[in-house]
Amino acid sequence: MKISNLFAFLVFIPFLVFGQNKQKPGGNTNQQKQMFELRGEVHEKVANIPLEFATIIVKQVKGDKVFGGMTNAKGKFAFEVPQGRYDISFEFISFKTVTKENVSVNKDMDFGEIFLEEDAETLDEVELIAEVSTMEVKLDKKIYNVGKDMTVKGGTASDVLDNVPSVTVDADGVVSLRGNENVRILINGKPSGLVGLNDTEALRQFPADAIAKVEVITSPSARYDAEGTAGILNIILRRDKLQGLNGVGTVNLGFPEQYGFSTSVNYRVNDVNFFTNIGYSDREGPGNARYETTYFSPQATYPFTDQRIDYNRSRKNLNANIGLEYYLAKNTSITGSFLYRDSKRDNISENVTDAFDDFDDLVNSTYREESEESEGNVFQYDLNFLHKFKKEGHQIDLDLQYQNNDQIESSLITNEETFPSSIELLSQKFNSDETQNRFLIQSDYVLPIGEDQQLELGIRINGNDRDTDYKFFDENEEGDFIVNDSLTNLFLYDEVISAVYGQYGRKFGKFSALLGLRIEATDIDIRSIGKEIDSINDKYYVNPFPTANLVYELNENENVTLGYNSRIRRPRSYYINPFPSQSSQTNIFQGNPDLDPSISHGMDLGYYKRWQKVTFNTSVYYSRATDIFQFISSDTGETTEAGIPIIKRTPIHLNTEDRYGMEFSANYTPRKNRRFGLSFNY
Repeated sequence: MKISNLFAFLVFIPFLVFGQNKQKPGGNTNQQKQMFELRGEVHEKVANIPLEFATIIVKQVKGDKVFGGMTNAKGKFAFEVPQGRYDISFEFISFKTVTKENVSVNKDMDFGEIFLEEDAETLDEVELIAEVSTMEVKLDKKIYNVGKDMTVKGGTASDVLDNVPSVTVDADGVVSLRGNENVRILINGKPSGLVGLNDTEALRQFPADAIAKVEVITSPSARYDAEGTAGILNIILRRDKLQGLNGVGTVNLGFPEQYGFSTSVNYRVNDVNFFTNIGYSDREGPGNARYETTYFSPQATYPFTDQRIDYNRSRKNLNANIGLEYYLAKNTSITGSFLYRDSKRDNISENVTDAFDDFDDLVNSTYREESEESEGNVFQYDLNFLHKFKKEGHQIDLDLQYQNNDQIESSLITNEETFPSSIELLSQKFNSDETQNRFLIQSDYVLPIGEDQQLELGIRINGNDRDTDYKFFDENEEGDFIVNDSLTNLFLYDEVISAVYGQYGRKFGKFSALLGLRIEATDIDIRSIGKEIDSINDKYYVNPFPTANLVYELNENENVTLGYNSRIRRPRSYYINPFPSQSSQTNIFQGNPDLDPSISHGMDLGYYKRWQKVTFNTSVYYSRATDIFQFISSDTGETTEAGIPIIKRTPIHLNTEDRYGMEFSANYTPRKNRRFGLSFNY
C-alpha cells in the first residue's frame, strides 16, 4: 500500500473553555450577607474519574437547616451557605460517603479534591431505577444520554438511534441525519467494523443496553474526520467502572420472522477492567420494487416496459466485542479490544418484466430469478493509550486500529420467457471474492491554557486496501457454465487519507468560541483489469476544512449556538467501479472512475432552553454541496434476448445541491417514571 507524504505543519486556532468565576457586583457581597462559598471537586478514588451528579449535603450541627449542591460534568461544585457550623457529606450512589464533621464556615472554603471509593457491600442493595434520557448541548455537539430508557429496553442500537431527535432509521435500517443519508457513524469516536460509512446491518443486533450515550454532531469541529456531509453520529458504549461482575442480557423475537439475543458483561478487579458485548440475530426481510420505463427512440422494439421485483432476504449475524482496560497508574491507562463479526445472507429475487406496444397491449413477458448467497467476516483489533497530566483536561492519547474483512458471494440467475410462448432461456452465474484491509493511526493532544482557554492538536492516517475478484459465467447449450471474459474482472482500490488539525477556544464571560482547521490529503490508486477494460486511475487532492462553533449562554439553562463546518463526500468504490452489475437484465449499474469528491459548506443556528420538567431545543440549518453525485440513465444500444432495450445507470457530476430546514424537539418529564417527547424536522 502506498502512503502519502505527511503534512509538515500543524494549525493553531480557537477552542472550548472551561468556566470562569463570575465577579460579584457591588463590592464584598459575602460580608454583607454573611454568605460564604464552598467549592471543590469529587472524584472516583481508583481511576481519579470526576463524578457527575455527586451530592454535597451541608447540615447544621445545632439546628435543622440543610443546604447542598451537586457536581457538574467535571466533578466540580460551588454554592453558598450562611455562616455557621456544619456536618458536610459527599455522597454518590454505590460509593462510601465521606463526611467532614463540625466544620466552621466563616470564610470562602476550597475543599480541593474529595475522593470517594466504591462500597462493594451496598452494591447488592442498590435499587434499580429507570434513568430518563437527557440531553446536553456542547460547543460542537448535542449529547443524548441514553440511561436505562424503557422505550428501548430489550431493543437494538437502531432503536436507540431512532429515538434520538434529528435521526431517522428506515425499514431497511438505513440511518439518516436531518433527512440526509450521508452520515458518518462512529463507535467510541472511531470507525468500526460494526458500521462502514452507513452500513448499519450490525446496529440491528447490537444491544441497546450496551450504549451509554449518542453524540449528534451536525456541525463537527476540526477534531473529527471530515467524511459525511450530513454530520456525525458517535455511539459511546458502556464500560462500567463498578468493581465486581455486572451485566445484562436480552432476547428478541419479531415479525417478519426474526429472533436473536444480546449480552453486555463487565468485570472489574482493582486496576483491571474486562468488558464484552455479544449479539446474534436471524431475520427475514421481504421487499419489492417496481420500474416503469418509456422508450422514446423510434427504433425501440417495445415502447413501454413494466418491471416488478420481489425480494426475500435472510440474514444471520454474529458480533462479539471483547476488551481489557488496564490502569498502569492512576492517570494512565491502556485498552485493548477485539471485534469479530460473522454474517451470512441468502437473497432470492423474482423479476417479472412485461413489454407493451403502442396500444398498451402485452407483447412479451419474461421471468428472471436470482438466488444469491454470501458470507463474510470481520476481524478488528484496537489499542488505545491514554495519559492524563496533573492539570485537569491536559491529556494525550494514541489510537491504533487494524481491520481485515473477507466476503464471498455467489449467485445463480435463471431466465424464462413466459409470453407469447414458454421458453426456458440460458442461465448465468457469478462469483465475487472481496478482501479488504484497513488501518488507522491517530493521536490527539489537549492542552488547557489557564482557566478559560484550551488548545488541541492531532494527526491521523487511515488506509483502505480493497481487492474484488469478479467472475461471470454463461450457460451453453450443453448445460455447462463457461467463463464470460467480457464481464469477468479484477478491481483493485487503494486509498490513504492523511490529516492534521488544530483548534483553540476561549470563553469570554457568557460567550464561548471554538475555531479550528483540519487539512486532509487523499491519495487513491484504482486499477481495473478486464478483457475490455484495463485502466489505471490515480487521484490525489488536498482539502482544507475550516470549522467554527459559537455559544452564548443567556443563563445556565438557556443558550444560543451558531456553527459553521465544511465536509467532504468521497465516492465509494462501488460508485467508481467501471464494470457493470448484472442484477437485472434490462437495468444495469456501472460506476464512473472519474468521479471527484463532493464538498459541502453548512451553517447551523440553534436555541436551547431547560426548565425544571421541560427541555426544548430548536435549530435552523443550511448547507450547499458542489460536485454532487447525480445518477443518470442512458440507452446502451443493446437489447436482451427478448428484444428489450438495456438501460445503463451511472453517477456523474451534474450540479450543486442546497439543503435547508428547521427542527425542534421537546421533552416533558412530569414524574420520574413518566416522560413525553416530541420532535419535528422539516
